[in-house]
Amino acid sequence: MIPKGLLYLIVGAGASLGQRTPRIAPVPGDPLELVAGHSPAADTATARKAALELLARARNNYSLRSDGQGYDLKVSFAVDSLGQTDFDGAWELEDVFVPGQGLHWTAHAAGGYSITGIASHGELYNEGTASAVPLRLEEVRGILLHPLPSDAYASRESIRTSTAAFNGAPVTCILLSSAKKPAIPALGRAWEESEECIDPQSGLLILHSEVPGRYIVYDYSNAPQLGSHTLPRTVTVTEGGRVVSTMTVEKLEEITGTDPGLFVPTDEMKARGRSVELAPMTKLSRVHGQVPYTSAMTVRPVCVFGIVNAAGKLVEAHSLQPSDPNSQAAVEDAKQIDFSLSTPAGTSRQHFVFVIEKFISR
Repeated sequence: MIPKGLLYLIVGAGASLGQRTPRIAPVPGDPLELVAGHSPAADTATARKAALELLARARNNYSLRSDGQGYDLKVSFAVDSLGQTDFDGAWELEDVFVPGQGLHWTAHAAGGYSITGIASHGELYNEGTASAVPLRLEEVRGILLHPLPSDAYASRESIRTSTAAFNGAPVTCILLSSAKKPAIPALGRAWEESEECIDPQSGLLILHSEVPGRYIVYDYSNAPQLGSHTLPRTVTVTEGGRVVSTMTVEKLEEITGTDPGLFVPTDEMKARGRSVELAPMTKLSRVHGQVPYTSAMTVRPVCVFGIVNAAGKLVEAHSLQPSDPNSQAAVEDAKQIDFSLSTPAGTSRQHFVFVIEKFISR
């Protein structure tokens, strides 16, 4: 039910940048943008292995089902997106997992949304307010259960590393990009790069940022544990410099069994059929500007974040650089993309999408 990999696409609106490359505006400053200096490429087998092993250590910490333990996870979270995404306000989420039986999960929003889902023996069912999962609910599930890219994705990407400090403690930041020729700045992070900052001693993920402008901070104070796994007690999501979501893990405890009926779909679920699958995230770029490009021009990117629904439409889309003059134009352009062309026939999926809209001007 949770995305386990990542996909990167390049979509050009107009010609490619070509040989006379314009200058690229730097990533906007943010207190949570930890990569500021020179970040060397992990271009040796030893350096790549070290980075991938650190990512794997952090990733495995969130694989709660890998040890064959049953668990009951309860999370509360509050959303304050100023109406840019659906169902602002208080939420509650609970996951009950039993090996061999499956996953039973529920979520409720004070704004009126509710859902009950079952994943059992390869089948997915749900019932509730709507078959689609709102952006902030899917976001919480990803943040707490599968926040990092799969090993298959990470191992084929360009990798850079940087050391930094967060709240006075050292972290190692790993920058990943699947762009064929990412425009790497002399200092700091490139727009196409995701950023994973990990405590090198504990192996815990401290900060995750898929694109500039969106940062997820993990706080392990009084952290709940399940066997060898440690979840953060609190998580904070910021977009465009403001907090949009805060979540608290209220309970994480091992269970050895529960009512088997929790994993049996109801008649309503069966009538709905197989539920929408939460598919891997997509990241793509679009370039706006007239040729020929010259070095006197400047590329000013704006990142748009939203969900592609089962119909292939971008919904809950909003800019992660809201103060940029091209912010609204970026959102409107991203909404015009027909994502159904990349959806396998006969499937019902939804997934996150990040569109990096690049505006070129003199």
